[in-house]
Amino acid sequence: MTTAYITHTYCDRHNMGDDHPESPQRLGAIQNRLIMGQLMDFVRRLEAEPATYEQLVQTHDAAYVDSIFARAPESGHVELEPETLMMPHTLDAALHAAGSVVKAVDLVMAGEVDNAFCAIRPPGHHAEFDKAMGFCLFNNIAVGTRHAVHQYGLKRVAIVDFDVHHGNGTEDIFKADANVMYASSYQHPFYPYSDPGDSHDNILHMPLTAGSGRTEFQAIINEQLLPALDAFKPELIMISAGFDAHKEDPMGQLRLDEADFTWITDVLMDVADKHCQGRVVSVLEGGYNIDALGRAAFCHIKSLMRL
Repeated sequence: MTTAYITHTYCDRHNMGDDHPESPQRLGAIQNRLIMGQLMDFVRRLEAEPATYEQLVQTHDAAYVDSIFARAPESGHVELEPETLMMPHTLDAALHAAGSVVKAVDLVMAGEVDNAFCAIRPPGHHAEFDKAMGFCLFNNIAVGTRHAVHQYGLKRVAIVDFDVHHGNGTEDIFKADANVMYASSYQHPFYPYSDPGDSHDNILHMPLTAGSGRTEFQAIINEQLLPALDAFKPELIMISAGFDAHKEDPMGQLRLDEADFTWITDVLMDVADKHCQGRVVSVLEGGYNIDALGRAAFCHIKSLMRL
């Protein structure tokens, strides 16, 4: 298996403050763990390119995109909402984060790699059609998914999100898009306080109560997600890989561990082998305990590599 590892140094420069959980140390933790585990030499390391304006407005409201460009500060910070700040390097980071997913889609669709992991920040799955939210400016996975549909004519792209928080932004963008299935496991009730009864058509909510662990997680995947994916028959699987469902993460109260992230990755790889020639693009979302993030992401990437 050839797995691309796509990132950019701009993603390290976005810094919302020493006390902010979405810290620049997150990407270093993943890279260091890959080096320690002797995997870094076996992935195809690539540099992200910035998303174009046209790619962004395929997904987001043009006026919203224009406002992000216009508000980017040369010094200090701008508050988009209480938890989401723009600093001098933020716009470049956000453009390269979204562009990383576009590049991953291009590589996978061209058959140059089997799958890809986008080690990027800021994350994206809370960013709605016209609103920044929850540390997210542009919805990275949505930008890549729309690119897959528009550029390659795909009719069935599945996005699977296992972050501890529901990806309200991804749902907002694709809630009426028959080309995209969005399925999300998440802690409920919890930020962003989505309605777990809102499953419909192409949207699948899989809420978990605080304290849920392996048994509950595997049950919803086996009983809800896998039948839905088999019925949908995706041509490409996109993963919103949030590792804040780890039991050591301070941002949630689910009880998953490294073995669970290995398991869900293996399951999704099997689905991809069955329906879409193994095509998978994984995109980093949450994960805020630095050590647990590194360990969990290592297991996820190792599974993408089929090791």
